[in-house]
Amino acid sequence: MTELLERISTCVEFGKVDIKSPYPPAMKDQEGAFELTRHALDDGISPDEILEEALIPAMSRVGQKFSRNEIFVPQMLMAAKAMSSSMSHIKPYYLSGETKRRGTFIIGTVKGDLHDIGKNLVGMMIEGGGWEIIDLGVDVSTEKFIEAAEKHPGAVIGLSALLTTTMENMRKSVAELRQRFPGLKIFVGGAPVTAEFCRKIGADFYSPDPQGAVEYLKTLA
Repeated sequence: MTELLERISTCVEFGKVDIKSPYPPAMKDQEGAFELTRHALDDGISPDEILEEALIPAMSRVGQKFSRNEIFVPQMLMAAKAMSSSMSHIKPYYLSGETKRRGTFIIGTVKGDLHDIGKNLVGMMIEGGGWEIIDLGVDVSTEKFIEAAEKHPGAVIGLSALLTTTMENMRKSVAELRQRFPGLKIFVGGAPVTAEFCRKIGADFYSPDPQGAVEYLKTLA
């Protein structure tokens, strides 16, 4: 890995967004992921190299630290913010078709539930793993999930619920999605969700943390 890619990876891991960002204090007044990614592209480093050799390894380390309780949600959000600042330079290459994503991941919080921090973290981690994210937001009806699945054939879909009262809506959405799209890979997650509930409602995968979803997706792409 070139020194520039190493620096981008470090910035993402520790949440250094850009030169103006005071966080982390040890990297104050240094260029962040935003500036360094621009330099890398200007130097002829490909978007694929930046993603595969800097962003994905950095977000993997972040996810593993979070799983081990070595960092917490605020640090994870800063890392995701730094990753997004780098991705802002890379996304145009994906949109033009010049560079390919690993796949498409549709995500949303189920009907009746307005919580989005967990969903956002999972989306950011999966995007950092090289996937295109279609974020349907919160309070998402079964119909909206179905429409998104129809619009993006071959996509993987993730449903989040943070309230025990909305787990029934998750069950209904999964049942209808499974009936309509038998081969669709369906992920479920959220504080009250368990592996047992996942099996019971016919979803394919559950993880208590974002890194688990990223690791499972590697087996599909």
